[in-house]
Amino acid sequence: MTDDLRPATIAVTAGRPGHEPDQPLNVPITMAATYVAGGDLEYGRYGNPTWTAFEDALGALEGGRCLSFASGQAATATVLDLVGLGATVVAPVHSYTGTLLQLADLESRGRIKTVLVDITDTAAVAEACLDAALVWFESPTNPALELADIPAIAAAAHEAGAYVVVDNTFATPLLQQPLELGADIVVHSATKFIAGHSDVQMGAIVTADEQLYGVLKGRRDLIGSTPGPFEAWLALRGVRTLHLRVERAQQNATELVGRLRSHPAISEVRYPGFGGIVSIVLAEGALAADLLTHKTRLWIHATSLGGVESTLERRRRWKAEPATIPDGLVRLSVGIEDVEDLWADLERALASLVE
Repeated sequence: MTDDLRPATIAVTAGRPGHEPDQPLNVPITMAATYVAGGDLEYGRYGNPTWTAFEDALGALEGGRCLSFASGQAATATVLDLVGLGATVVAPVHSYTGTLLQLADLESRGRIKTVLVDITDTAAVAEACLDAALVWFESPTNPALELADIPAIAAAAHEAGAYVVVDNTFATPLLQQPLELGADIVVHSATKFIAGHSDVQMGAIVTADEQLYGVLKGRRDLIGSTPGPFEAWLALRGVRTLHLRVERAQQNATELVGRLRSHPAISEVRYPGFGGIVSIVLAEGALAADLLTHKTRLWIHATSLGGVESTLERRRRWKAEPATIPDGLVRLSVGIEDVEDLWADLERALASLVE
């Protein structure tokens, strides 16, 4: 049914019950750990109708089959668990810290070898792919907001026999569909834009490769890194308004970027040209950045992103953040509030730094 529909319509319609009389419009929450034997489910670790509805919706948006997980980190760990002993993983030097910490942990235990690259240097990434089993990257990167040439990197990785994984959390499937660009697997922290209301912790993996899907589902079944039914239901409800939230956040972000570029307290504005995430670098460094995060009233100082509310954070306050990220970089997750209110609050806080 979704083949001829546009993404906004898929977000609203996919994963719903059939249109028979007395069917609910929304899939109910199935609170079940055990099922009557003889069917496809058997046990709560193997499947749940509420997960299935969410997975149908996100899979349709990304163009593949989806598996839901208890968190984005659980999804990441499941993919990395497939890398053979001693094999090489290529990843960007600027990545989500949770991903970098997982890679560092696996390398410290002799499980894998990690090669960190500048993801914007496509030729260098292609060269690093030659010995790789897996090429993992974000586009845009977190929090540097660098863009990768997904088709070129995917082609180089496949020529070398490596799988390609793209973390699509920042872009969402409404702005970028990595499977169509050559990726083998897409990963999401569904906690962020997908669920969109800062009240759910979930992750997801999407692939169009049936063999990979089967292997990944087998790992999930074995490890048990599954979401709760209520979390899946909330995430699915978030998907229904994904297109509206992303559109509004992007509009707000674009307007704010234009104003921020000329502010004397800011030395650099990073924005990939789409989405709701903006990074700014304060001219006076870390202290000014920390002060900014405590002087706003609407903007909330928080480490997560992608919700309806606007948040901001100095990323180098985390010890694991790469040293190449400027001390004064503040990541802004632009929400869906009125842009004039967001700007007034941000401008007031910035003005206090240059008085």
